[in-house]
Amino acid sequence: MNKEMLSLGIDTSNYKTSVAVTASDGEIIFNYQSFLKVKSGERGLRQSEALFQHVQKLPEALENAFETKGVRGRIGAVSVSARPRPVKGSYMPVFTAGLSAARSIAASIGVPLYEFSHQEGHIEAVKHYSSMADEKRLICFHFSGGTTEALLCDDDASSIEIIGGSRDLAYGQVLDRVGVSMGFDFPCGQEVDRLALSADRENIDKTILTRVKVKDGYVNLSGIETQCQRVLEKQERSHENLSAALMHALSQSVADMTLFLSEKYHINSFLYAGGVSCSSFMRKYLKENMPDYIRTAFGAPELSSDNAVGISLLGGKKLWL
Repeated sequence: MNKEMLSLGIDTSNYKTSVAVTASDGEIIFNYQSFLKVKSGERGLRQSEALFQHVQKLPEALENAFETKGVRGRIGAVSVSARPRPVKGSYMPVFTAGLSAARSIAASIGVPLYEFSHQEGHIEAVKHYSSMADEKRLICFHFSGGTTEALLCDDDASSIEIIGGSRDLAYGQVLDRVGVSMGFDFPCGQEVDRLALSADRENIDKTILTRVKVKDGYVNLSGIETQCQRVLEKQERSHENLSAALMHALSQSVADMTLFLSEKYHINSFLYAGGVSCSSFMRKYLKENMPDYIRTAFGAPELSSDNAVGISLLGGKKLWL
């Protein structure tokens, strides 16, 4: 297939509409990302409301993609996130918005349509531009508003097995629930991270919250969320101090899971994807507290949160073979 052709990717997740166009050399020609609107004080959206907003946003996003210089007439494949995870039965209504648009475009311009999962797109968006691009076996953490999973990836992420993560709340859910209680607009991770970074790291009161225990590669996070809510109710600490203590506890648990899984699976290469992995506090903590033999890789913030670049690249791999 002609290497000059481009790949169009579409992702319609729970909270963001994304469209991307990539070239065979990895250049990102177009990258549209727009958060869905969540009412102040709310912790999320119903699937029906999210689906409606995607349907409203996609036409303009796709119009802008095709109006980008050098795109029209060069799309050789359309790719889409059709489900949350690459397993049988994985389904969420929001992804039907992107799938419908992708099928219509592919049929109208006569190019192949490739379907992937939202999770595969997250991994590829980070891995493709990292020092681990050619790694055949690694562990990827997927941290987002609804997912906290440690994934054993073999053969360029085409084989994915869950080997750790959270058994209840996701990291993003904890940050959003605590952040909304602090009065922040959803999603709250960025604001909590900002507050945590503004605190005096040398004097973080780590006794505010108990250490998150790791058992066989898994954690439970509902307890730490409850502790945070109690602190807020009693107004015992400033939002800045609580944010720092929370980010420290979550980052520490990620480090503990990383070390446990490294020893269990004899793997030293770790990739971190998903919106929570954008946290500057967490990145700094892992960089400072991981032993030298552990290799860690994070993506650029715009490629770590929900986006369609990874989906576009996955389709491009089939196009440019």
